[in-house]
Parts: sequence; structure tokens; C-alpha cells
Amino acid sequence: MTNIDHLRGGQPLNTPRAVNHTKTATTNTPSTTMVEPQHDAVSLSSQGKAVGQIHQQLAAETSFDAAKVAEIKQAIANGSYTIDADKLANNMIKFEDELNSL
Repeated sequence: MTNIDHLRGGQPLNTPRAVNHTKTATTNTPSTTMVEPQHDAVSLSSQGKAVGQIHQQLAAETSFDAAKVAEIKQAIANGSYTIDADKLANNMIKFEDELNSL
């Protein structure tokens, strides 16, 4: 199991907690000490921030080129679309090599 320190990248957590625990032994009345609210803080590493920015950029972009798709559809419809078998085979091999390296 992964240690949480490894996930944080060694960055210390900033969790200031101020609690006042004053009790007097000579008084029998209930204590009216003020307890300050607890505050926790989380900060992202620079790598975490970079991943967040990349995610936002990818979410804003379209996932395909609509003009290219329309062009290919038109070429298929009118019979002018040709397939380069060598280029297709090379791309398939390249894709398989990338999968094997994962």
C-alpha cells in the first residue's frame, strides 16, 4: 500500500489548529474559554497544478477535426477516397509499439 507521504511529494501539510484548554483547579464553575475554529489547508504541488491546467485545456478543445471528417465522408461518398496500405500498416505497427511500451 502506498504511503500518503509519497502521494504528497514530501510536502508538509499546513494544518494550524489553535485550541485553548485552560482549566483552573480552584474554581468549580464551568469554563468559558473561547475555542477558535479549526482551519485546515491543502496545497497542490507544481506538478498537480500542471496536470489540472492540461486537463482544463483538453476539456476546452474539440476531440476531432470536424472539417477533416466532413472531407473524408465526401470523398467516400463520391468514390475518390483512397487508402495508402503502406502508410496504414506503418501506423498500425507504430501504434502496437506504443502499446507494448506501456
